[in-house]
Amino acid sequence: MKHFRMGHWAAAGVGFLAVTAGFALGCGSDGASDPPKDQEQTQDTVGPEDRERIEMGLTLSPVAVNLAGLDRDMVGLGSYIVNAQGACNDCHTNPPYAAGGNPFMGQPEQINAPHFLAGGMTFPGGVVSANITPDAQGMPAGLSFEAFLNLMRTGREPNGGILQVMPWPVYGKMRDADLRAVYEYLRSIPAAQPGTTPTP
Repeated sequence: MKHFRMGHWAAAGVGFLAVTAGFALGCGSDGASDPPKDQEQTQDTVGPEDRERIEMGLTLSPVAVNLAGLDRDMVGLGSYIVNAQGACNDCHTNPPYAAGGNPFMGQPEQINAPHFLAGGMTFPGGVVSANITPDAQGMPAGLSFEAFLNLMRTGREPNGGILQVMPWPVYGKMRDADLRAVYEYLRSIPAAQPGTTPTP
């Protein structure tokens, strides 16, 4: 019984020392060494895991990109998201494919490059897809990045209306870095005007 009590007190003493040492070494710190929470979501760097996507994105772009003043990696990653994941061409290019280049008709795919992402596609309810190519100031759809980010996160247009058809509830879940990459890619593409859907 005496040995049990000695062991019990010894264990309690070791535990107390461990807790005390832990506090002294910062285990119970105030988080001063942790990255601020706002930096976790606003990080807009491209990591090494994105290298393959960046290179593929630059190859996949159906239009030439202008990298002047832009980050090549961000543009490449944005192109990958837009052209290999987001299906942006399906709604924002009218018509999406060039004559003889519709893969849904068994033809070799050829994107409608002259009208790439210039909008003009009509959907039920009178919804027309927006032109998301750069305006005269180089801003996609005339939006600053902050306005673009807000639009993608909330679905609210600058006039207060809620985007219809556009799958913003899905895209809005992307990392800030991914949405920034999409924006940078849209800044890099040529400005274009909407095409028209040929008569069936």
